[in-house]
Order: sequence, then C-alpha cells, then structure tokens
Amino acid sequence: MKVICLGGGPAGLYLGISLKLRNPDHEITVYERNKPDDTFGWGIVFSDQTVDNITANDPVSAQRIVNEFIHWDLIDCHVSGSVERSAGHGFIGLGRKRFLQLLHERARELGVVLKFEQEIEIDDIDTRFADADVIVASDGLNSKIRNTYREEFGCKIEMRPNKFVWLGTHQTFRDAFTFIFERTEHGWIWAHAYQFDENTSTFIVETTPEVYDALGFEDMSHEQSAETCRQIFEDYLDGHTLLTNSAHVRGSAWINFPAVYCDNWIKDDRVVLIGDAAHTAHFSIGSGTKLGLEDAISLAHHLDSGEPITSALRQYQEERKIDVLRLQNSARNAMIWFENVPRYIDAFDLKQFNYSMLTRSQRVSHENLRLRDEAWLNSMETHLAQRHLGEAANDPVPPMFLPFSLRDMSLQNRVCVSPMCMYSAADGMPDDWHLVHYGGLAKGGAALVYTEMTNVSAEGRITPGCTGIWSDAHTDAWRRITDFVHQHTQAKMAIQIGHAGPKGSTLEPWKWDPKILDEPLPEHEQWPLLSASAIPFDTYSPVPQAMTSEDMDMVLEQHVAAVRRADKAGFDMIEMHAAHGYLLSSFITPVLNQRDDEYGGSLENRLRYPVAVCRAMRAVWPQEKPMSVRISAHDWMGDDGVTEQDALLIAQAFIEAGADIINVSTGQTSHSAKPQPGRMFQTPLSDIIRNDGDIPTIAVGNIYETDHVNSIIAAGRADLVCLARPHLADPNWTLHAAAELGYQGPGATEQHQYFLGYRQAHTLAEREREATS
Repeated sequence: MKVICLGGGPAGLYLGISLKLRNPDHEITVYERNKPDDTFGWGIVFSDQTVDNITANDPVSAQRIVNEFIHWDLIDCHVSGSVERSAGHGFIGLGRKRFLQLLHERARELGVVLKFEQEIEIDDIDTRFADADVIVASDGLNSKIRNTYREEFGCKIEMRPNKFVWLGTHQTFRDAFTFIFERTEHGWIWAHAYQFDENTSTFIVETTPEVYDALGFEDMSHEQSAETCRQIFEDYLDGHTLLTNSAHVRGSAWINFPAVYCDNWIKDDRVVLIGDAAHTAHFSIGSGTKLGLEDAISLAHHLDSGEPITSALRQYQEERKIDVLRLQNSARNAMIWFENVPRYIDAFDLKQFNYSMLTRSQRVSHENLRLRDEAWLNSMETHLAQRHLGEAANDPVPPMFLPFSLRDMSLQNRVCVSPMCMYSAADGMPDDWHLVHYGGLAKGGAALVYTEMTNVSAEGRITPGCTGIWSDAHTDAWRRITDFVHQHTQAKMAIQIGHAGPKGSTLEPWKWDPKILDEPLPEHEQWPLLSASAIPFDTYSPVPQAMTSEDMDMVLEQHVAAVRRADKAGFDMIEMHAAHGYLLSSFITPVLNQRDDEYGGSLENRLRYPVAVCRAMRAVWPQEKPMSVRISAHDWMGDDGVTEQDALLIAQAFIEAGADIINVSTGQTSHSAKPQPGRMFQTPLSDIIRNDGDIPTIAVGNIYETDHVNSIIAAGRADLVCLARPHLADPNWTLHAAAELGYQGPGATEQHQYFLGYRQAHTLAEREREATS
C-alpha cells in the first residue's frame, strides 16, 4: 500500500511508524512544510494511560520517549499566594521538539520516507500523488485540506472567547503540574505550568477577553507581553524570565482556542483526516497529541486489516469518532470551566475551588479522586462537613449525605426523588397504588420525595391518568400519603403543581404509536387546550386556544387553590412547573409564545404571566415552607428558543417573585429540539444559575451514579440533586449508595424493620471494596 501523509506532526509520523510495524512493505512518505527542527510549541503532556497505549503499539519508540519524560503525580493550585496540593494524577511531560526528533528517528529506522520543506498544494492530491492509495491529512490545526473542503468534511470551528499565550521558562516547577491564579486590578489571569525537560517548563497564560483588553496585551510586542506576564507571576518564577518563541506570528502572540469538530473525516474514499485536522481538544486537559497518536494506531490497524480501503477508512472513522467525541466532550467541559474561572474563584473557598478545577472535565469523579489521593479527598469531605455541621465535625462525610435547609424545612441529605408522571390515577385521584409508590420511595433514604406533576384542573392534565389537586377529595387522598411518609420516614414531601397547556389531551405513553411522541387522545375524548399562543405542540397535536385575560385569571386562581389544598394535604414544599412546554412554560419559550401583547415578545414580557402566578402561589403558601420553580433553562433550539444566556434571567425573575430554589431542567418544549445528551448534561445550567446568580439550585438530568451526586454537590454545581429513573429501578437507591460508600450516619436513616437487610448490604459492600482495593 502506498500512503502519503501530508503533515509531519506527531499524528502523521506515528501513522507511518505504525503502518511500517505492521507491514514493512508499505510505502509511506511524510511531507512537512517546515524544517526538521522547526516547532513553535514548548512541551507536551501525556497521561500514564497514553503511555500504556503507545507502549502496546511500539515498545521501542515508547521506551525512548519514556526515557526522556519528566514524570509527576502532583497538582498544585495556587490562588493569590495560597496553595492546595493533591497527588496521584500521573502525568508526563516532554519537549515538543525532542518528541518529534524521537519520532523522526524511529520512522527512518523503519523505512518511512521523511521530506521536509515541502509545500503541498491541493492539486497535488490528484496529480503528484495520483498513484497513492491513501492521502492522510495530518496537517494539523490549520489543515489546508480540511479547510478547502470544510463542507464535505462537515467541519465546524468555534473560536472560543478566552485569550491565551504559549510561553516558556527556566523555572522548572519540578514538583507538580502547577496552576496559578492571580487577581490583577482588572480581574483574574492564570497560568498552566509544567516541566518538560531538565531545565524548561511550558507556561501558558490565559485570561478572559475583558481582562486581556484591560491589560493592553493586544497592543504589546511579544517581548512586552511576556514581560507583563512575568511581572504578574513573578512570585512563582524565582527570578526567571518568561520566554517567547512566537516571532513567526504576526500581531499579538495571544490567540483564541479553535474548537474543531468534523462530522466526516473521509473524502473520495481516499483522503482521510487525522489528529488536529479532524478534531481538537482544549489544552487544559492536554489530549491533542494523545488523540493524534491514537488516531494513528487505529488507522494503521484498519488499513492493514486486509479490508478494502473504503471499508478500512469507514471502520477507522466509526471506531475513533466514539472515543474522540467522549474526550472532546470532556475537553469542552474543561474549556468552559476555564472560560468561567471568575464564577468559581469568587464563589468558592480554595479547597472547593481546587475540587471544582480537578473535576472540571467530568472525567475525574469523586471516587476517582479517592483512588488518586484519599487523604486529600478525606480532607475535602471533612472541610465540607465542617461548613455544614460545624467545626466539631472531624470526620469526612460523603457530600450527598450532608444536610440542607430551605426556610424551616430541613433535609437529612441532598438526594431527591424527581417528579415522574405515573399516569395511574382515575379522575386525578391518587389511590393505594400511589400510597405504595410514594411510601416505598420515601422509605428508600432520599431526603425529599416529589410527587408527579399534579394538575390544577381536569383540563390541565397531560393524560386521563394524571393526578390532580382540584377538589377536597384530592386533598384528602394526598393527605393519606403525606401522613404515611411523615409518620414512618424522615423524608419530606414536595408537590409539583402544574397545568399541561398545549401538551394536554394525550394518551398514556405506553399507548403511543412508537413513531408518535405525545400522541393525542382520539378526538372525541380530547378536552380543550390552553396555551400562550394558538400553536399546536406538534403537527398532529390539537390546536390550543391562546389564553385571554379571563383565562389567565382563571388558571392563576386554580394554581392558588391548588397551593391552599397542598398545605392542607400536609406537603412540606411546593414546586411550580414552568418547564417542558407545559402551560406556564409556553409563555416563557418563544417557540410556543408568539403573542403581540404585553405577554409576548421580549423575555421580560414572556415571563410576566408565569411570574404573576409564582407571586400568587407564594402569597398563600405558608412563609415557613419553601417553594421551588422548575424551568427549562435551555430549549436546545438555537436562537429560536430559550438559550443559556436567558437561563439566569429566568431564574432571577422567579427568585424575586418568591421562589427559594430553582429546579434546573432543560428542553422538551419542542420535538425539534436538539439537546446534547450525556451524563449530567443539564448540570452546567444549574452551575450557571447557582454560581453566577448566587441562587440555590436543584440539578436533574441523566444523573444516575453516587459519583455523579457527590461530584455535583462537592463542586458546588447544585445544592440538591434529583434522580428519576434510578429511583424507578431501585426505590432504595440512596440507602444502597450509603452501603456502597460505607457511610452510616444521620444522612442515611434506615427503617428499623429492615435492619438485617441493611446490615447485609453494608457487609457485602465492604467485601466488594476490599476485593477491589
């Protein structure tokens, strides 16, 4: 096979090495526009896992690389002169130039042809290289091939807002990978520093665009820029200067990070993207080179598999896109964290700030930190326990088992059973089924148990099976359930009060045609619908009536009446449902609100009616009891819907109207929405509202592991965490989590009647921990 690699960075070189290892008869030529020793970076970073991967592929080159690596396990986080240190992180640094030299040496040994100072034109693909079987675009971040055919590669490039500059220094930071955060008169600026040879470290300086402009970096020469950074970080440089090697760059040495995403990596069944040409990962997790090397290993494997080239390229793309997407998602999380450093550094103390930084990518979880540095994590858990239990608390407590209070309601832990529609009532009446359902959930250890969305009227239901609270009989039925919960468990009960609006009159979900979401009832069984505008939820949905002022008054009074009944029914907390395209949500989202009166248009206008309902509900709900509002903080509809920028404004409006906490959900306002699903995928919206707005929040959405809950609470991304499906599968999820973590304390109250069962659960979990330790 004849393969041409256009670009002599790590990905192209390592592909040549990997192909030659598999078959010495392959003809591999690497073309590079620069000289052999021209490289403008400083150092590169690998994790220990990456070293394992390249060792399995080529032990010879891996050993040469390892022989020259600088290895460290520590991470230091300095904030204005104070430091937190944690261990067990396992990173390796090496100079980029030396790394390329080692790859050059190994490639030549194996017979890879290296040609430098070769400028390649696009026409060369079909002329000069017409006889090549495969053309590999390994030409990096600014790939000429990818940029020429961006549409065919489905390429999207996001220029991120933060500014950063690559510098070097002879201050070695020998002990640890070091993060330094310094407050200037204009705001925060920070450095990522790590040693890569005996005498030199990379020193990346990053800041927000506002601080960059205020400090005047745009108008500085490269030398002036480096000197200004030296002055800012001089307390950490031990008299050393900061070095720049960016003379080849015109204008400012500072750049914005380009996040590169390609839907397709193959063109004409012959040209294929690899490494930074296909994808980038933010430097804050140091994985760009890792991805390129692992691309090379995969592509070499498939090209040498005996499969036709077309099939081999497809299999390479299918295999790598999954891993790349996973790592890009983590890198994106880390990138966004650094873009919002002021949010966290001003809200958290140093220990929690360091925890937030260590877990920023969501690849490092709570228990993963325990494996890395148990002593540090124990100190973090003890620190949080002292904040919430008092200075006398000397033992670590898993964050999910810390108490939390809202007004006079005290919760024994941070776990909530999320509202989940059961569609099992007749005429809105909860019955024995609901008693067993909610009673079982309350016995399972969660501190707060939500009802399903409970409707303010028969016409406000989603389906005929939805519960309600529009009559005294409903009040009495709910009272039976809350009495049981309060008599037999430590759990508190919250009722979610809502009106289905344009999403009403549908069949129960298990009756839907699989191809029709929210399938309507047969026409003769439907009831009239109300909404902000006369817009059907989907093409096949009934058309709702746009609410008149009389309708608004009626529905507001229905909510008020429901709140009064909720108090009589013994609920500890109420939640107003203003999410997911239901009635109040239909006013907030422009997807469903196209009114031209004072209730439409601007966000302020669209919030007017839901805020009025919130105020009215709060006014009749006892002052000692808390109130929540559930919102869709993002519609996943681009600029056509509610966006991330609107989320905090929406939350603030409801807090000002009397809510105590915001239940932060997203989407479900249109079947055309395109969410970005993944574990904890809605939690970043909770993070924004909580830490930018100083507003208590509840996180919800694809949260299903103890690690998720502990990480969210410890990192300050929410105050409470709602889990839905995990509780359907296991009503005792919280008590099983306590056994899994070896926790026995006031945050996990067990039922006396089940004493022996929980003892066995703890014993079995202890054996499992011992077996895996």
